[in-house]
Amino acid sequence: MAGRDRSHPESGRTRGRGRRRVAVLAGLVLVAVGGGAAYWRLDGAAPGLPALVDPRPGPSDSSATPTDPSPSLVGVLPPEPAGPAPVAVPVERADAGTLDSAAVRRALRPGLRDPDLGPHVVARVVDLSDGLTVLAVGEGTFVPASTTKLLTAAAALEVLGPDHVFETRVVQGPGDQVVLVGGGDPTLASTPRSGPGIFPVRPDLQTLAVQTAEALPRGSTVRLRYDAGLFTGPSASPRWESDYVPDGVVAPISALWADEARLPSGLGRQADPAADAARVFARALERRGLDVAGRPRPGRAPAAQAELASATSAPLEQIVERILEVSDNEGAEVLLRQVGLAQSGVGSFAGGTAGVQEVLGSLGVPMDGVRLYDGSGLSRDNRMPPQALVGVLRTAADPSHPELRAVLTGLPVAGATGSLTERFVGEALPGRGLVRAKTGTLQGVSSLAGLATGRDGSTVVFVLAADRFQEEDTEAVRAALDALAADLASCRCSGG
Repeated sequence: MAGRDRSHPESGRTRGRGRRRVAVLAGLVLVAVGGGAAYWRLDGAAPGLPALVDPRPGPSDSSATPTDPSPSLVGVLPPEPAGPAPVAVPVERADAGTLDSAAVRRALRPGLRDPDLGPHVVARVVDLSDGLTVLAVGEGTFVPASTTKLLTAAAALEVLGPDHVFETRVVQGPGDQVVLVGGGDPTLASTPRSGPGIFPVRPDLQTLAVQTAEALPRGSTVRLRYDAGLFTGPSASPRWESDYVPDGVVAPISALWADEARLPSGLGRQADPAADAARVFARALERRGLDVAGRPRPGRAPAAQAELASATSAPLEQIVERILEVSDNEGAEVLLRQVGLAQSGVGSFAGGTAGVQEVLGSLGVPMDGVRLYDGSGLSRDNRMPPQALVGVLRTAADPSHPELRAVLTGLPVAGATGSLTERFVGEALPGRGLVRAKTGTLQGVSSLAGLATGRDGSTVVFVLAADRFQEEDTEAVRAALDALAADLASCRCSGG
């Protein structure tokens, strides 16, 4: 439909730097060796730098179709990861020296002149070790798209803590009522999912029903109520396109849902996620021998609550990793509300965006010029200077902020995981395994924000964005941004 933000579909069309031959790399290159240096190491942590992926099972999606905030991927999330994430950490050599800004400019100048990028291009490259800006192209703010999730994730980790969990409860109501109470868990599932590759582990309504049935006399008749009142305000941002929710591009945001309100087909969303979750729960109760009288209805949990059952999420740091890796819009919007609740007691778009601004500002992230209307980046009205994204990434890499580490471990690995699985081909092949970045895509908008390790062992924080190009150039722009990030990985830009 006209006016909707859709990423350009895979069409094979490329221009500018995208004209080069596209090749597919067999296997995952997570360690690049050149001049005797390994730039991403497969285990352990480099001195002075945080590990970027734990040596433990993680949110790998190397076989999945990458997602983005792009509404063209309606209702689809990648399949559950099939095994542990690749373990990659940046290795900065002791003799890497300081970055030479002239060398960085020479490396990126040709790519930044690509006409496909359009009239507004933003690029920032900052030395991770000392915070010095070595390249600054473009003034003011840009449309951040899904790189917005980096701010949402960092604020949630800071205000709640990486070990925080979300709880869905069942409590005894008056008379024969039982109340299903949503705790704002973005990962709540309808049925159990098991196996070593499931990450993060998700609580589910079926198991919750088993616990509830065990807490009540067998054959009991109950009337089911559901309470999704933890979140307030509109369930869709007024700054989203008006057809996003009706067309199933994104779910109405709720403190209670199952499978992020996705339909069984995987396409589209439930119109009333809380009511749907309650229906799923009611059927599960009946399968366990309870008689559920009437239809589930909305209600409030009583002040004095006798708890019958509860289901607890995985730790927040694991949820953040998954949200960032696959660019999960609904998950990010739930975290936004959780930030609002923790910061001001208001779990809404307004409360959440204000909370993100306050929390990150208190961390020293430069927030001047940041304008947020959601937590996922779906709003075209969001604005952000590149300094804000650089600030979040540098703060997350600071050893004095271990609580933010999941912001880095959640970054997709170029050519290997999440939303970068099928990118970094052709001219950008040298960046595979050497770049980790969050993607951002809306119609006419494409961005990357993350870390790259050069061939001399130096690690940089970078932001690359174009937000005024023609829709038909979407694939060419993605290829151009990938190639620019790969130029950083190929650069011997150290002055040491």
